[in-house]
Amino acid sequence: MKHLPENVVAYKRTSEFNEDTIPSGLLNDHSTKESVWGKIVVLDGKLQYTINEPESEVVVLDENIFGVVEPKVLHSVKPLGKVRFYVEFCK
Repeated sequence: MKHLPENVVAYKRTSEFNEDTIPSGLLNDHSTKESVWGKIVVLDGKLQYTINEPESEVVVLDENIFGVVEPKVLHSVKPLGKVRFYVEFCK
């Protein structure tokens, strides 16, 4: 998994989601816009993060491991039981 570049700055954050409130768009393949990075922060539980490009990679996120979303790269998430998380967007 990639690392957030040092020069990006957070500019927006989603509300908190749980296993019942995750928008369907996040459960299916989607991407951010050009030059927009994402940081998936798990507060409780576990979240499966699947990166689909350039090669498939599956990472289990928890309170100690956050997910990095690269600009324009297809990805999805899947709750692994009870979970609470949010997504922070950076430029």
